Amino acid sequence: MNILLILLLNLAVGACIGLTGIAGFLLPMFYTGFLGMPAAESLALSFSAFLISGILGAVTYYKEGNLEIRPAAVMSAGSLLGALAGVKVNLLIPEDVMQIILYLVVLISGASILLRKGGGVGSGSGAEKLTGGRKAAYFLLGIVTGTVCAASGAGGPVLVMPLLTLLGFPAHTAVGMSLFNSIFIALPAAGGYLWNSAGNRELFLLLVPVLAAHGIGVAAGSRNAKRIDQNLLKRIVAVGSVAIALVKLFL
Repeated sequence: MNILLILLLNLAVGACIGLTGIAGFLLPMFYTGFLGMPAAESLALSFSAFLISGILGAVTYYKEGNLEIRPAAVMSAGSLLGALAGVKVNLLIPEDVMQIILYLVVLISGASILLRKGGGVGSGSGAEKLTGGRKAAYFLLGIVTGTVCAASGAGGPVLVMPLLTLLGFPAHTAVGMSLFNSIFIALPAAGGYLWNSAGNRELFLLLVPVLAAHGIGVAAGSRNAKRIDQNLLKRIVAVGSVAIALVKLFL
C-alpha cells in the first residue's frame, strides 16, 4: 500500500510541477511525516525525482519558447555551487531552522507578487538585457536558493519561480527557468543523499518506478501548462506560495 501511495503521489506532484513549477516540497513532507522515512532517504528519493522533473519540464518549456537560457544558465551555475554546500549545511544546521528560512522567503516572494502594481507580465527588469551586474545578481541568487533548497528538501521552483516572477519574467518563462535551475540543485543533492543511503537496497529498487511515475506526471503537466493564462498562472503561484508558507510556518 505504501508503494502505491508513493507512486500516486509522485504522479500527482509531477503533474503540479509541470503546470506551475511548485509542489515538489510535498514529497519529503510525505516521506518523513507520513511514512516515517529517515531524512537522508527521503531527500534521496525527492531530489532524484526533482532531477527528472527538471529535465523533462525544462525541455518542454524550451520547445514552447518559455525558457530564457542565458539568465537561467548563470543562475544555475550558482545553484550548483549552492546545492553542494546545501547538502553539507543539512548536516550542520537543524532542518527545522532551514525550513523556517525557506518558507519565510517563499511567503515574502508570494506576497510581493500579489501586492505588486503595474509593470505588466514580462515587462519587468528580469526580461531586459543581461548585463554584467545582472549576471552577478543571478549568480548570487542561484547560490542562495541552491543552498537553501538543497539543505531544506525543497525542489527549487517553490522558491525560485516566485522570485523570478517578482523580477519581471513572464509566469510561464519563470516556470521554465525554475525547472531548468532545479536540475542543477537536484544533481548534487540527489548524489549526496543517495551516497548517504547507499546501504539501503530497497531504496534503490524503489527508485525506478518512483522516477517513472514522477516523469509521467511532469510530462502531462508541462504539456498542458500553456493553456493557463500568464496572469492567472502568476496569481495561482503567488496565492499558492503564501498559503504553503503560512501552513508550514504556523501549523
